[in-house]
Amino acid sequence: MAATDSAVDLSQAMRLEPVLPADWLLVAPLIITILGGALCLMTRKNTAAQPKVAIIFLTLLVLACAGLLAHVLDKGVVTMVAGGWLPPFGIAFTVDALGATLALTSSIVALCAAVYGMTDVDNSGRRYGFYPFLLLLMTGVCGAFLTGDIFNLYVWFEVLLISSFGLLVLGNERAQLDGAVKYALLNIIATTLFLIATGLLYGILGTLNMADIAIKARGADANGPLMTVAVLYFLAFAMKAAAFPVNFWLPASYHTPRIVIAAVFAGLLTKVGVYALLRIFALLLPEARIALADIIALVAIATMLTGVLGALAQTDVRRLLGYLVISGIGSMLAGLAIGTTPALAGAIFYAVHSILVMTALYMAAGMMRALGGSYSLRELGGLYRASPAFAAVFLMLGFAVAGLPPFSGFWPKVILVDAALVGGHGWIAGSILVTGLLTTIAVGRVWIYAFWRGGPEGTADGQLVAFAVPAPSAVGANVWLPIGVLLGLVVLLGVQPEFMMQVSGRGASTLSEPMGYLRSVFGEVAR
Repeated sequence: MAATDSAVDLSQAMRLEPVLPADWLLVAPLIITILGGALCLMTRKNTAAQPKVAIIFLTLLVLACAGLLAHVLDKGVVTMVAGGWLPPFGIAFTVDALGATLALTSSIVALCAAVYGMTDVDNSGRRYGFYPFLLLLMTGVCGAFLTGDIFNLYVWFEVLLISSFGLLVLGNERAQLDGAVKYALLNIIATTLFLIATGLLYGILGTLNMADIAIKARGADANGPLMTVAVLYFLAFAMKAAAFPVNFWLPASYHTPRIVIAAVFAGLLTKVGVYALLRIFALLLPEARIALADIIALVAIATMLTGVLGALAQTDVRRLLGYLVISGIGSMLAGLAIGTTPALAGAIFYAVHSILVMTALYMAAGMMRALGGSYSLRELGGLYRASPAFAAVFLMLGFAVAGLPPFSGFWPKVILVDAALVGGHGWIAGSILVTGLLTTIAVGRVWIYAFWRGGPEGTADGQLVAFAVPAPSAVGANVWLPIGVLLGLVVLLGVQPEFMMQVSGRGASTLSEPMGYLRSVFGEVAR
């Protein structure tokens, strides 16, 4: 039998166009952090070299993420698929303005933490893996923001959780181990629910690619098995984001590690959970979001109010800040509950603001302890006399987290309140405003007790405590520089919010109108 030639249309199964050089920026963050972590691990006995290695690689990470964001803003959604195979066979990395923005913001925070850690983490902490774990954590965080495959989202969550466990117990103190058990237990439950939901989703739709899921879920019954999947996803990521009522693990664990580790956790980890909720419910399962909107709204309001009320009840600055992290998560969930493009843009803007300001506030808490010798408001006082400049810095960060102008927290709250009122969600708008007022009282209370008051509790009125001069390294450039950089960004986003509004708007548009996302993955064969 004579062999016959048959033409095969590979365009239906593979991406045939060459990968642009700039598209390699999509996987550069993962390569940089893995190589940097490996090199830090190899030099673990050289505790003087580790911070330098980590700072070099994290600087490269910031540059790569900045380049990636610029590329996305210029070209639109960018996709790289393993082997060029189209879904459901190829594993895709897909980044839009939302993922690129959060990756850049997270990389800036990680770089600031590496600099701050030069003072906060001693030689023992370096030997036992602070810098390798930090870089591995960024591998997981960036991978979660850049993946286009929902199972690989699970994988990257596992990577960041493993590294966060290592960071949480660094120091091997009793309180750290106790906090790690609570942190690990809830996150393991959440991860198990995530995996179960992903398995069910694959069984229903036969694909794990996010773009493919978004297409196939359109024709599926939103009230059938997909609703079960959606509820499981919401519960899993609500746990990871520390939303009400599964948020008790956060204030029970974030006050236990070294302050620089708590700062990284407060800035990044819960925001990855919020990102997953935005991606799944706004892009992949929008009908399920509509069906669950009232429940999401109730969770958002409860998260905001319980968080800020918990902050008002605290005397330990670290616990107080932990409750403010929770309160901010409620504001982001409010954007998801409303569901309009402006509301989603407000949630994205708020996430960027929260990453920056909560990291800076935890670092500022470390400086408060360096100056005043304690995290307790009962034992602090007179810090204004010790450092007027630091008193001003903390006050500005307090205004920012409360959503007061002219700082970064003001604009996302304005966007969210406006979107809530336009959409007829008066309760959400009122809760955001009430939360802002109570947050102002909470941070104002810290400033009055720790800075304005003459000394610790029991100090007579009109008297000022005499401070011993702290060691230069305690409040040196390694402490001031990262706090100053983060404060500068907080002020810049408040005074010049136009760029962030544009970027968050682009990210929200991709979620609510996903055709650009789908075409990036499937090309012209997008269905």
